[in-house]
Amino acid sequence: MLAYTIKRFFMMIVTILIISTLTFILMHSIPGSPFNEERTTNETIQANLEKFYKLDEPLPVQYLYYLKSIVTFDFGPSIKKPNETVNELLARGFPISFELGMTTILVAVISGILLGTFAALRHNGFIDYFAMTFAVVGISVPNFVLATLLIQKLAVDYNIFPPATWSSPMHMVLPVLALATGPMAIIARLTRSSMLEVLTQDYIRMAKAKGLSPFRIVARHALRNALMPVVTIMGTMLAGILTGTFVIEKIFAIPGMGKYFVESINNRDYPVIMGTTVFYSTFFVFMLFVVDIVYGLLDPRIKLHKKAGDA
Repeated sequence: MLAYTIKRFFMMIVTILIISTLTFILMHSIPGSPFNEERTTNETIQANLEKFYKLDEPLPVQYLYYLKSIVTFDFGPSIKKPNETVNELLARGFPISFELGMTTILVAVISGILLGTFAALRHNGFIDYFAMTFAVVGISVPNFVLATLLIQKLAVDYNIFPPATWSSPMHMVLPVLALATGPMAIIARLTRSSMLEVLTQDYIRMAKAKGLSPFRIVARHALRNALMPVVTIMGTMLAGILTGTFVIEKIFAIPGMGKYFVESINNRDYPVIMGTTVFYSTFFVFMLFVVDIVYGLLDPRIKLHKKAGDA
């Protein structure tokens, strides 16, 4: 298990380095300078600004400074907001985006597993058909379309929830519902199909023959094996949810990282773009690393196959 963890860790480092390099290349392949839009800035001031942000250096030198900022986690000041550093923007915006993302994934995982489990246990029944219909609709409707519908119906027409901002638990309901519906539908479908397969296995029949209660059979024996596909997609799903919050944050006027990221792209704010990209990429790759480790703990066959290969 230690060798497996070390291998995955080094793969994580290489992946982060590749993403960081591609981000640097793509940003500097765009013609022009971040200061081109400053019509009132003369050439001398623009040259001083480029020198301050080290944009006048050759690309290899800029790349080395960029790698240094990643290692030290100090991305410097923002170009468009020189009084604020990228680290300060991350510290202010990321906790809100993280809270939204984690709440969403918690709601999606719990409700999706429960819905998929009940659908499998009531196969070809009303609950099964309802769950799968809901799953198809949840996967088909984009979250930004669902968000506008929720605002129109639950906030404007019926005035049940507040339509925007992020200041109380009531403000969390609509954005979390908009973000969680799609992942919940995917998890429900995966759990249902995996549970239907697991429930036909010999060890489940053995557990029933030993007189174990249905709840214990499902909770202790069936569900653990049925959740393997869910654990597999958790890393990429978490990444998708957190990046999807950018659009939802814009719709619901949530002051998270989405606001700063969109503004930095429009303003070509290199430090903010590269800082947020590297930060989120590192977080996503780390989550994939955690999922790989959890997958290895849940599925002993990974270690058995490794030993068989070594033999």
